[in-house]
Amino acid sequence: MSAPIKPGVDPVTTKAQLVEDLATGSKPPADWRIGTEHEKFPYNLDSNKRLPYEGTPGIKELLEGLCRFGWEPVLEHGNIIALKGTDGSSVSLEPGGQFELSGAPLKTVHETCAEVHEHLDQVREVCGEIGAGMVGLGYDPKWKREDVHWMPKGRYKIMRDYMPTRGSLGLDMMLRTCTVQVNLDFQSEADMVKKMRVAVALQPIATALFAASPFKEGKPNGFQSLRSNVWTDTDPDRCGMLPFVFEEGFGFERWVDYLLDVPMYFIYRSGVYQDVSGLSFKDYMAGRLEGHIGEVPTQADWMDHMTTAFPEVRLKHYIEMRGADGGPWRGLCALPAFWVGLLYNSSALDAAWDLCKDWTEIERAELRDNAARHGLKTPFRSETIREIALRVLEISRAGLASRKMLDRSGRDETLFLDVLDTIADSGVTASDEMLAAYHSDWNGDIDKLYEAYSY
Repeated sequence: MSAPIKPGVDPVTTKAQLVEDLATGSKPPADWRIGTEHEKFPYNLDSNKRLPYEGTPGIKELLEGLCRFGWEPVLEHGNIIALKGTDGSSVSLEPGGQFELSGAPLKTVHETCAEVHEHLDQVREVCGEIGAGMVGLGYDPKWKREDVHWMPKGRYKIMRDYMPTRGSLGLDMMLRTCTVQVNLDFQSEADMVKKMRVAVALQPIATALFAASPFKEGKPNGFQSLRSNVWTDTDPDRCGMLPFVFEEGFGFERWVDYLLDVPMYFIYRSGVYQDVSGLSFKDYMAGRLEGHIGEVPTQADWMDHMTTAFPEVRLKHYIEMRGADGGPWRGLCALPAFWVGLLYNSSALDAAWDLCKDWTEIERAELRDNAARHGLKTPFRSETIREIALRVLEISRAGLASRKMLDRSGRDETLFLDVLDTIADSGVTASDEMLAAYHSDWNGDIDKLYEAYSY
């Protein structure tokens, strides 16, 4: 197997290079790690308005304040737009200032949960000093697009202009959604294929269990997960449930073919994002990219391009599970536990595949769309997602128990599933809880949500 192409150095001119590089993500189980990412909405404590980049309280001020904890600032045209940790973690900004922790690759769910709590403690300290708060939800509960400030990142300007040409909800995705996701490893191409199929098929189950976006502009929106629904009208070229993953012959090459068919957004040169939106990476590899004739991409260009596909599950040198709403803090540790239990034990992976392997392409698509609106009440064949979720959680719990990863108190990773067991047993999601409070204790006042659900 070829060594990975060096980012920013080696030219990319053949599909074989990309396939070989993707295959280098394969790792033995002893080297498998867990990477958790979560986004949340920063807001002004006095007004509940989303934070601008400049000013007090502001996003820039928040990023600068976090540098006291050892984070290294990342600058773009003199603006601090991200933070880097020494362990591979980072803090970054989504287009509307949504604040994201991309965690380090860690061995256990205990470690990734400790990382989440440390990050939230740091954020809480700085927010307290500048008069800001943080709330975890899948969709902004109050503010309109025009109320949200754009962050000073060059790639977002290009996406902002291109998104409305492909769907009606792309700008909502950029400005008004938050997610929590987990990134997991694979051992081989065959292992990747099986994990991708299970992850894609069961993503609607995660969407239902983690539903936490029932409001839009201060009112109930009719969905359990409005965030999930937004993706159905963002960009058909780069979103969806990936039916080809279930076809005979799926593997690294087929994934590369998919990405090569995804239109480009930009290329990054000398600190500047150059707009090539809608153009073909295949043409770029052949030296025929409009406006850049004779140039060919580097691996860094390819890695950038890989991040511009937004399916429910995304393959890079690891697998990203992308179907869950950002939400209450307890879910930030439950999501990695849910997927680690299913995908990091061979017996659990086999059981999960047995559960969903006869689902059809139409059924998977309907399940994904209906889960956004109905959550755990979504009908499927002769039952509902809730009944499926209960079985999936049993499989995940067995998978976690078999890992025997204990904390200092001797507890294994299954403890992080307790919150999901409660949701599945009761059929009451975070969205259901919020809606009940909105109609009773909050008396229709959406501002009460910020008091109840902030970190």
